[in-house]
Amino acid sequence: AMFDILEADIVIFQETKIQRKDLVDDMVLIPGWDCYWSLPKHKKGYSGVVIYTRQSVCAPIRAEEGITGILCPPNSSTSFAEGPENQQIGGYPTKSQLEASAIDATTLDSEGRCVILEFPAFVLLGVYSPANRGETRDDFRLGFLDILDARVRNLVAMGKRVFLAGDLNISREDLDTANAEAAMRKNGFTAEDYISTPSRRMFNQLLEDGKVIGERDASREEPIMWDICRGFHPGRRGMFTCWEQKVNARPGNYGARIDYVLCGLAMKSWFSDSNIQEGLMGSDHCPVYAVMNDRIHVDGKEVHTLDVMNPTGMFVEGERLREHAAKDMLPLSGKLIPEFDGRRNIRDMFARKVSIPKAQSIASPVPSQVSKDTKSAIASSSSTAKSSPGSTVTDGFSNGQIVQGNAPSANSNKRSLADTSTNKPPKRSKSGSTAPVPAAAKKGQQSLRGFFQAANPAKAPFGAPSAIAEEDPPDATPRPVDLNATPPQSQRSETTSLLPTSPASPLVHGTPGSNGARSDQASPVKMGSEAQDSDSVHDPIESKESWSKLFTKPAAPRCEGHEEPCKTMLTKKSGMNCGRSFWMCARPLGPSGDKEKGTQWRCHTFIWCSDWNPSTSIA
Repeated sequence: AMFDILEADIVIFQETKIQRKDLVDDMVLIPGWDCYWSLPKHKKGYSGVVIYTRQSVCAPIRAEEGITGILCPPNSSTSFAEGPENQQIGGYPTKSQLEASAIDATTLDSEGRCVILEFPAFVLLGVYSPANRGETRDDFRLGFLDILDARVRNLVAMGKRVFLAGDLNISREDLDTANAEAAMRKNGFTAEDYISTPSRRMFNQLLEDGKVIGERDASREEPIMWDICRGFHPGRRGMFTCWEQKVNARPGNYGARIDYVLCGLAMKSWFSDSNIQEGLMGSDHCPVYAVMNDRIHVDGKEVHTLDVMNPTGMFVEGERLREHAAKDMLPLSGKLIPEFDGRRNIRDMFARKVSIPKAQSIASPVPSQVSKDTKSAIASSSSTAKSSPGSTVTDGFSNGQIVQGNAPSANSNKRSLADTSTNKPPKRSKSGSTAPVPAAAKKGQQSLRGFFQAANPAKAPFGAPSAIAEEDPPDATPRPVDLNATPPQSQRSETTSLLPTSPASPLVHGTPGSNGARSDQASPVKMGSEAQDSDSVHDPIESKESWSKLFTKPAAPRCEGHEEPCKTMLTKKSGMNCGRSFWMCARPLGPSGDKEKGTQWRCHTFIWCSDWNPSTSIA
């Protein structure tokens, strides 16, 4: 299962791109896990954040949606910021902080970009920050980052320890992106200008060791967060978490580091490891994780991590005293959504729950896979519609067999006996119509080849009247049949299938030597396609070749650098060439981000599809 691969106890996904109606059991009713969703209020299939928590290791005590506190809990008309004080996480932006933003609070929290969970030891913010998509979204992007910075600083000022994790869509400096030099050349920036762009400057003022040019902004005089992954790998280059899929930039590691796990400065000693999982495929992002120690220092004393990641009394010194119960579920829990409330996944019905003695520690849900000092971890990953959380969860019937069949019944036996004992005469077909075909004999079109294959009619028993009538051309109208007229000699055998048969009929095909049958004088009977003129028969081989030429893609040109087939792309950039297709080298983009010559990466080959003639070769 996906969560077993991640080996984490808290998993944060961004950009889920789904609506509430798209939620299914495998996304919500996951055995042993709880989930907390923030979905867009207006835009469909856009943004979205979800946090999963492993119930055997941790359980939050409060949960909220949004960064401003203006949203309301489920089944309530009172906002989080105005609710009872004992139910508030706190740190909400002040009135002056909200007024300083160019975007109102309702709009900022309408896109499903933040879920906040509070544990006894810390507050966790799972965030999907707006991307830099152009000037039309600059105000929203900077407004969101400004209020997010205010919320984090307000929480720290209250004395709470804070985690900030997710896709922030910001690279700290040139060390965190492969296209820093290209971006500076394109925009005419110096290194100082690049570091001082509004979003990057705001982010670096939040971080310890963040590069800030000039004096710090008001209310941002001190850094309060630590970049955990960079802290464990201070000079590492190429530690990217996101790659452009359109240019296949991941194999060449031409990407950027825009996904983070940040913590308060007082929590730096809590962690034993942090890194990225660049080899884990399935998205244009890769996960970032941080591993907490078994024991941490909180308020000047050493405690077990499990004791401060669960409600009071659930764990003592890492030993479970009681199980996770319904009273521990929060209103924002996905399992309390009306469509899933009171239900459980069908797989749970077949899973045996192992009872754990109170005296036995369950510090790690999978002891064989988690080392002694790495039992609790936090992972963050961005995902798309191709990589949704429920699509890879498998459990339940893997070791069993489910057989479904139809057993014979008494009614079916009676029916079969009645059918065999009674032989009803076939009904006479209407004039001008063909004989009805049994339902069992009807078959759907299997392929285009069926159009060009000759029919293979079943042979009638010898001595029985022919049941195949001559077929009219597709564009011909049905002709009425005159029962008193004598059909032409070439059509007599086919016409007899439309006439009533009688022993005295001279056109009945009899057995050799039978009286009254003129089999020795009748002309040979042509059945099916043999009765048609030979000029109207299609050659199946020739037809197959014609269809193949029609649907076969033109041969791709070969690139200049590697003599390999090119791939076709479509121009989407606005301008005179928008909508035109072109051929280019199929290899991935190299680490430099440019087309290269004489290397294993993408070469300079570029050919407009309209200019490509398959009969010629590249010079």
